[in-house]
Amino acid sequence: MDDQNEPRRSQTPEGPPARAGAFNQLATLLRALVASRYRYHLALLAGAIVVVICANTVGQLRLNAWQRDFYNALEQKQVAAFAQQLLVFILVVGVLLVLVVAQTWLREMINVRLREWLTHDLLDQWLAPKRAYFLSFAGQIGVNPDQRIQQDAQHLTDLTTNLAIGLLQASLLLISFVGVLWVLSTQVVFTVDDRSFTIPGYMVWCALAYSLGGSLLAWRIGRPLVALNAERYAREADLRFALVRVNEHADGIVLHGGEADERRMLDEPVQRVVTTMARLAGALARLTWVTSGYGWLALVVPIVVAAPGYFDGELSFGALMMVVGAFNQVQSSLRWFVDNLAQIADWRATLLRIVAFRDALPAVDTIGEEAGRIAILDAGSDQLVLEDLAVALPDACATLDQARVEVGPGERIQILGTPGAGKSTVFRALAGMWPWGGGTIHLPPRETMMFMPQRPYLPLGTLRAAVSYPAGLGRFDDAAARAALERVDLGRLTALLDRTERWDRQLSLDEQQRLAFARLLLHAPRWVVLDDAIGALDEGHRRLVLSIFERELAAATVIHFGRDSARGCSWDRTLHIVERPGGPCLRTHVPPAARDVAASPTGSGQGAPADRLLGDSAPEDQRLATSRKG
Repeated sequence: MDDQNEPRRSQTPEGPPARAGAFNQLATLLRALVASRYRYHLALLAGAIVVVICANTVGQLRLNAWQRDFYNALEQKQVAAFAQQLLVFILVVGVLLVLVVAQTWLREMINVRLREWLTHDLLDQWLAPKRAYFLSFAGQIGVNPDQRIQQDAQHLTDLTTNLAIGLLQASLLLISFVGVLWVLSTQVVFTVDDRSFTIPGYMVWCALAYSLGGSLLAWRIGRPLVALNAERYAREADLRFALVRVNEHADGIVLHGGEADERRMLDEPVQRVVTTMARLAGALARLTWVTSGYGWLALVVPIVVAAPGYFDGELSFGALMMVVGAFNQVQSSLRWFVDNLAQIADWRATLLRIVAFRDALPAVDTIGEEAGRIAILDAGSDQLVLEDLAVALPDACATLDQARVEVGPGERIQILGTPGAGKSTVFRALAGMWPWGGGTIHLPPRETMMFMPQRPYLPLGTLRAAVSYPAGLGRFDDAAARAALERVDLGRLTALLDRTERWDRQLSLDEQQRLAFARLLLHAPRWVVLDDAIGALDEGHRRLVLSIFERELAAATVIHFGRDSARGCSWDRTLHIVERPGGPCLRTHVPPAARDVAASPTGSGQGAPADRLLGDSAPEDQRLATSRKG
């Protein structure tokens, strides 16, 4: 089969190609911001900080003018004028201090609101129906959504706020002090062969030349920082994933004495991080030659270029200090790019990661579209009908041994398949999670159905929330919750209903499966679909939970996916999963052997995590499937 069925892959180390250029990437986020409910609050804060920065600029102009009067009084030893200028200084600085505090508060509040908006925007995009699951097909970019939403969003909003406000302030100071410097340039007089002349805007041109030279040199030296920062974030994500994987599987590692092996495997991601950081350190050091060197030269350059006017006598000492102050304001504003090049590179790399992630989220809806789609329709009655169902697998097509299957109320159906046949994938197709393939599924009302995978999902929070999920805490009373736990031999947990724990770690797999049956008792659905949801139970507990379908849920329809016939329950029919030659096939970068592998909360750093893509069958299935594929 050709590669046209291949899902979209990462075109960069970080994911699918994002919109080219920082301007287009920023415009993407701005459009989303304008369309959000946060736009008015942010617009108000932005308007306030513009007013404060303008007032701050006026204060800086007044402080610059004060320098002339203060240093003239100092040069002429005028005590009264000197004391008066000190009072003026206190007043001006007091006002500036208030403005700086206001600017700081407004900047932080803008950062808070930007972070709030961006985080909610990414969460809305990520947790759109089925999208978080489909994202695991998107390659590298789907590996660490938590890092994109938390760390990258925080970093981007911090940098955006600081850089935007800094650029605005530098621009206003530049516009204001260019005029001051242009006027003062008339006092810089050159004398050549007894002829005196001035150069219009002389100090302005000197400041422009000084800053332009530094900016071009800094850009030439600091340009690699953008790519290095992007690479660093990618390598940090790889290391974080590796550490999370070890933490999640610590029990298995310790059981097999694999600490030394895991330690050796961690050397590689650590070394990649260290190597990238070392390259970044070298690039920053080279950039520091320019930024620091130009900073030190700024102490004497304005005095040197203004010296002809001072030594000629046209420029007083106070006016010289005013020229120096205005020159430094102009050149520092022009050098804003030089001083912030490292942060700009960091911002550019973070913006790329956020936009690439945001673009990838809606794009996952088109993954595998060439393999076709399974039509899921409302049956219009209390029955389930499968017509020509064909489920596309990474290297094959799974179907049932009957072209048309009708399941009525109260029936007990088991669907069996050999390890690696795609049982969990067919289960997910019925649940609407696996859309790739062909045929039609007519479902009864969705609210009457409950799907039970091998490893139940236990949300964070109290045990009461876990046993009530997905219903709210107030849906079931205390007595009902306790009775349900006791019914599945989890009576010891009744005293812990209001305790908050990581219950997916506190409980063994067999306890989690029994907890899922307690949940089943509370919800009492009319349709129950199980994906080997009793595989971890011993014979006694298996008979115990299956007896629920003979007593409390005797009227419920039960469909069970498994490898072997489940003892303890009478089955009306048995169907088998078989391979359909020539059927729709989903070409992905998932190894073909990884079909029915155990679910895992983490992904793979080298592509789509097979365990998150293909379901929750037992670990034995993975090994047998791998063996079958050779």
